[in-house]
Amino acid sequence: MAPDFVVVLPTLNEREGLAKTLDELISAGVPPGRILVVDGGSTDGTCQEAEKRGVRCILQEGRGKADAVRTALKVVDAPAVVIMDADFTYPAARIWDLTSLLDKCDEVIGARLKPEPGAQRRIFKLGNWLLTKFFNLIFDTRLSDVLSGMYAVKTEALEGLEKASRGFGIESEIAAHVASTGGEICEVPIEYRRRVGQKKLGIKHGILIALDMLRLGLRYNPTFFMFLTASLLAIPGFAIAGWVAYRWVVIGVKHYVWGIIGATLASVGTLSAVMALLALYLKRMEIRILKQIRRAHKSRTP
Repeated sequence: MAPDFVVVLPTLNEREGLAKTLDELISAGVPPGRILVVDGGSTDGTCQEAEKRGVRCILQEGRGKADAVRTALKVVDAPAVVIMDADFTYPAARIWDLTSLLDKCDEVIGARLKPEPGAQRRIFKLGNWLLTKFFNLIFDTRLSDVLSGMYAVKTEALEGLEKASRGFGIESEIAAHVASTGGEICEVPIEYRRRVGQKKLGIKHGILIALDMLRLGLRYNPTFFMFLTASLLAIPGFAIAGWVAYRWVVIGVKHYVWGIIGATLASVGTLSAVMALLALYLKRMEIRILKQIRRAHKSRTP
């Protein structure tokens, strides 16, 4: 049985898209009292569209989508929240599919596996695929769309969520927090439509999301990144060693000092790569142990 939830809609000048999104939510059976619009200071009458439908609209603290979500979490008093963009790109009727899985999952992501033609540019599809693969590598998950703007999550699973990401990186921050604390993340395939209104995501936002995800990786597994960075020493090491070997075999000139330098760099880099892999698998083992502990605790809880 799905827990009670509140739908959170972060907005900034989304009057037209919000109107369609709210109408679809209400038509799908979501009461206006269970919808919260968190506005970033719109000047186009966004809040008025919410209020005339009986939906509460509050002004967010700070700037960007991440601060809008954090503002909502401070005022929402419900076992779960459904966060979705207010640009009419996500199907409101699928909310029930997401929330129905919250009895066994801590977060349920609406994976955009059924986009309509032209809804998502190829460059963004590629970026989303790469970032999702990177996330799966770090947090031992099997997700297909970690950056989806529609997901349901238990509020208790967000306890201790740190303020690390800004803007649209909040999706990966929430997923990282849930995964690293042993929570279960599930996915539901959903449709994805062309947005209503002016596009706000550009290449710059994609780069910022990538940087936010890198910061998440550094915070949750710094040892892996430390050794991964050190492993890059193997590149100049093997290059120098190859050059020394070529000069010795082909020309007959020996470079003892350069040979020692090349061998040292190659050895340190290779050892660091091995240690990076070890750190990665130790982190994965930690996450799996935490999941087993949570499952055991749930099975014993009446």
